[in-house]
Amino acid sequence: MKKTLLLLSIFFINIISSQAQKINESTQYHIKPATGKIHIDGNLEDPAWQDTQLGGDFWMITPTDTAKAKGKTDFRFTYDEHFLYVAAICHESIKDKSYIVESLKRDFNFGNNDNLWLILEPFNDLTNGFVFGTNAAGAQFDGIISEGTNLNANWDNKWYSATKYMGDYWVLEAAIPFKTLRYKAGETRWGMNFSRLDLKSNEKSSWARIPKQFFSITLAYTGSLVWDTPPPTPKNNFSIIPYALTGVNKDYAKGTDASIRKDVGVDAKIAVSSALNLDLTVNPDFSQVDVDQQVTNLDRFELFFPERRQFFLENSDLFNNFGFKNIRPFFSRRIGLGSPIQFGARLSGKINNNLRIGLMDMQTDPNSGLGKPTQNFSTLVLQQKIFSRSNIGLMFLNKEALNFDENKNVGYSKYNRNLGFEYNLASPSNLWTGKLLLLKSFTPKTVSNPTTGDDFVQALNLMHNGTHWVLQWQHEYVGKNYNAEVGYVPRLGYFKIDPAITHLLYPKSPNSKVFVHGPSVESVNYWNTKSERTDYTNIFAYAIQMKNRSALTLWTAKDYVKLQFKFNPLNPYTSEYYVANQSEHSWNSAGFDYVSTSKRLLTYTLSTRVGGYYGDGTRVGITGLVGYRFQPYVSFSVGADYNDIRNVSVANSASDVISKQSEKFFLIRSKVDITFTNNLYWTTYFQYNEQQKNVNLNTRIQWRYKPASDIFLVYTDNYVPNSFGIKDRAIVLKMTYWWNV
Repeated sequence: MKKTLLLLSIFFINIISSQAQKINESTQYHIKPATGKIHIDGNLEDPAWQDTQLGGDFWMITPTDTAKAKGKTDFRFTYDEHFLYVAAICHESIKDKSYIVESLKRDFNFGNNDNLWLILEPFNDLTNGFVFGTNAAGAQFDGIISEGTNLNANWDNKWYSATKYMGDYWVLEAAIPFKTLRYKAGETRWGMNFSRLDLKSNEKSSWARIPKQFFSITLAYTGSLVWDTPPPTPKNNFSIIPYALTGVNKDYAKGTDASIRKDVGVDAKIAVSSALNLDLTVNPDFSQVDVDQQVTNLDRFELFFPERRQFFLENSDLFNNFGFKNIRPFFSRRIGLGSPIQFGARLSGKINNNLRIGLMDMQTDPNSGLGKPTQNFSTLVLQQKIFSRSNIGLMFLNKEALNFDENKNVGYSKYNRNLGFEYNLASPSNLWTGKLLLLKSFTPKTVSNPTTGDDFVQALNLMHNGTHWVLQWQHEYVGKNYNAEVGYVPRLGYFKIDPAITHLLYPKSPNSKVFVHGPSVESVNYWNTKSERTDYTNIFAYAIQMKNRSALTLWTAKDYVKLQFKFNPLNPYTSEYYVANQSEHSWNSAGFDYVSTSKRLLTYTLSTRVGGYYGDGTRVGITGLVGYRFQPYVSFSVGADYNDIRNVSVANSASDVISKQSEKFFLIRSKVDITFTNNLYWTTYFQYNEQQKNVNLNTRIQWRYKPASDIFLVYTDNYVPNSFGIKDRAIVLKMTYWWNV
């Protein structure tokens, strides 16, 4: 308790001292209206560009943050009534007449491409912003930034760009509609920065200077885009996005007849103001979303897969980032799980410079045949900025069964509610970050849940992000009766302490091939609500990152587990065997992780783990991925997970007889991306999961025939592994159209 109070004191001392002037306030670009027509063709020949201010003089971020970039980048901005225009010329310090890119597909990986990103922070709050960019071959990237440094690349919107590669430099020209952005009317200063990666020279650079330990999108270090007059406020910012879908589904395992789908639905985006947006949906369909990458699950708890459905993404941080990684009171993938969404609405954005709001209401279709009531999900989040970059947040969640019948809806409750408070700390320089979280759930008493009390959460995180020292303290308390039915909280009834320390060493020699290296130590400890220690993992690791962006991490760990429920360590998806509740297990393990440089056409990663396991057994795990690209049109990868579990002492669920058992699991995954143009993509996934006894084939063709408007053709098969007999098959054709009213 004393340590916790001390950390809380440090936490609030940093709050008090967190007010300061913007770091890169003196780094400014003055934008003026366009003096003529701008054509987005990558040529920069329009006379209007010559009447704009020339910007440039980038700083290197890596391999050193104390020198100007060797690869020169020049840029210009202008605007008219409808668009913000940006142009850039990216000169290369190594002139070998080639570029490095993955493909022409949208939302590429920054670290694997020669590319340039524009970071915009229209509210100048150093917390929320947008990213727009392309790689050297013209593939687009867009995303939203939250909490000053968290990037969500799944956000997708309408904008226009063109690139030209000229051998020793490349040109980017883009037009971003003001209707795409969210900003306060009348604001004449926006936060702005550029982030550029030139893989041939191993150089990452930015316009406004950023310390090397931070991501290049860190909003604490943006410069200023200064408008001579306030940017225009879009009129009639109202978009309708209808879809039409047809398809065939057949379940071969059940032997049912094929069903034909004929669905229509619509989304709408209404700008209540230039900073506040209303999203509406009726009968949404998410069949075009990429399939999740399968993993071998040997964990006692539920796995997490992120939200990728477009309707939930704008200002998604207000909802999905509330809480911690494994304490999320709201998780949008719970909505529509098993019962399709009938309709929904989301109001999100800024009411003023300091106050954000998120209001959501979703309702599922009735599905009484499966014993599920019609469910309504409502959420209110308020986030108030305090000091320079910190904020406090309040959340209220209500999941309500509208036609609840306790006799028919077995396993469901009439309602589940959560009330939450959090404080997010972010110092002006991002040196200190942290979070304080309080949650309380409300669930009616039932036969299956007759008790109340101990239904709250308290958690604290504090991190120091220094150049040479990274320090973390985190503790969590989750009550045994805490209930977040719309959240992701895989573990209940525990107290956790998780301190970690990392020391970063930067070689002084400019000829060194190493960018940074150093050791780290972490100790993750759990106690149950009776104050009995149930788990710990002590980890020592040493990481080396090279200037060519390859990386190697060596680690060793000591684990101890006192189980709080019986568990099948051979395969959590079956109950054939188990190790008993309250049984104790400990083991040592070691391994390494290696990521090759992305500069080469052939890339690979390799992770290994060898050591003990539950029930005095052993486990060997190997994960590898090999990729090759025929840039920019084809990217191919194949990977495999192998787990060899031997001599685990387990009891047979049928007889309780204890014996030594072994298992081996293969998971093979491959992906082929063919990008015919930067608007026509063909992606195919093939995944073989021995643990789940399933083979999955998913192939998707996407044609972006107009900005943010698509035609999708998706084909999916699931097979029995040994015989390749078909379990189920589906083919879907879907068309969406983004119509600005």
